[in-house]
Amino acid sequence: MKKVTIIGSGNIGLSLASGLVNRSYCKAEDITLTRRNLKHLSAQSAEGYLTSDNNADAIKGADIIVLAVLPQQLNEVISQIDGNIIPEKQLVVSVVSGVTCQDIRSQLGNNVEVIRAMPNTAISIGQSMTCIAGDHAPPEAIEEAATLFKTVGSVIKINEELMTAATALCACGIAFFLRSIRAASQGGVEVGFHADEALKMAIQTAKGAADLLLQMQSHPESEIDKVTSPKGCTIAGLNEMEHNGFSSSMIKGIKLSAQKAGGLYQNENKM
Repeated sequence: MKKVTIIGSGNIGLSLASGLVNRSYCKAEDITLTRRNLKHLSAQSAEGYLTSDNNADAIKGADIIVLAVLPQQLNEVISQIDGNIIPEKQLVVSVVSGVTCQDIRSQLGNNVEVIRAMPNTAISIGQSMTCIAGDHAPPEAIEEAATLFKTVGSVIKINEELMTAATALCACGIAFFLRSIRAASQGGVEVGFHADEALKMAIQTAKGAADLLLQMQSHPESEIDKVTSPKGCTIAGLNEMEHNGFSSSMIKGIKLSAQKAGGLYQNENKM
């Protein structure tokens, strides 16, 4: 089994660690979790995970090093582990928003293999949509990273130039779809349901729609056609939403989020 060190054991790091164990990728004792305050990792330590507040020591003996810190914390972390990585034996996987593989290699050394991954918050329930990229990484490194994140959901391999776009569609996208569910539940209240009933109905309807597309491998419009009839209530509602900018608002929101995502790390390092 692989030994994994996760630097930055926040929500994403801890969720990944849990998935790795639950899906038998490795055992808890094969995973080292780091955090500045080890009190926050007391529960994980009791479960058998190794914990450390020293990043340089934590990566010793690891096959895979996961960087799961905030963009503004990355330079400090890299300075701590720089010179301690063994390029021919260790793979670095970064989930840091807005940071390219080259950004990391330029500091750790161009001989270090770096894969970039972008999960979303559904990683906490093992339902993440994770995009991975490593344009200059060997196929076996990319496959290893894919296997790593398949323990917490679905994985798609993309070109790194599309990673900021993936951040907007998949990471920010969680919030967009949650907001649409909230709006649907508010509509339910408008037409007569109690708030808790409307929310439950909206959530299950959204889940059913997503599962329908996943299981049938169909296009949204083909499923929409099945529920719309001439002069019917569904097409009337859809057209009213479109007249008020439903689709265009979603598209514009994703485009703006992508622009913002592309500047996170760069803006931080200009300060």
